[in-house]
Amino acid sequence: MGSAVRIARETTEQVLAEWGVGPQEPCTGPVLLILSELVANSVRHAAVLSPKVTVIFAGGPDAFAFGVHDRHPYRPALYSPAVAGSGRGLATVMELTLELGGSAVVRGDADEGGKSIWVTLPLRRSGAPGAR
Repeated sequence: MGSAVRIARETTEQVLAEWGVGPQEPCTGPVLLILSELVANSVRHAAVLSPKVTVIFAGGPDAFAFGVHDRHPYRPALYSPAVAGSGRGLATVMELTLELGGSAVVRGDADEGGKSIWVTLPLRRSGAPGAR
């Protein structure tokens, strides 16, 4: 599990840097924490049916989005009170995402055989209007 999380974090750091978001920016730490938790969850809970996890990136000048995809059909309820009782991982992801003004959604594959959890976060850069 550790190598999957490490590779995902390193790749995400590279993507953010290519988009002009460096490690000193306020949004970088939360992005890496949320991504790490989602990849770890996918590896931990979906590996039996889905030995491969894919991370997809999208973004624009004011937002960064990423999806963590696996081929396990179970779709967690992100906004459910049950999330808080099932361990702290998804609850932490959701608390941090909402606290940062972001959103999260679970999207099932067309064949219902897998899903992606997509998180979209506003980019807050140091020195930029609205930066914390």
